[in-house]
Amino acid sequence: MTDFPSFSAEAGKRIVYVREVKTADLPEEIRAKTAGLDHLYAIHAEGGEVLALVPDRAQAFVVARQNEMSPVSVH
Repeated sequence: MTDFPSFSAEAGKRIVYVREVKTADLPEEIRAKTAGLDHLYAIHAEGGEVLALVPDRAQAFVVARQNEMSPVSVH
């Protein structure tokens, strides 16, 4: 197996997944706070848990990296 240094366990980095989420698919209490946006970007843990919702993809990557996570896009 090939080692990828940027994703090594020693570095303390966790892989997280960034994907677009339609606000219509969110619970009403969250949808009420979206200020009319039709989509957000979710940052998911490896197990699928939503860690954060942000208004744009670039911000999702910044938030992940600021929290020592390695973001990966999911389509």
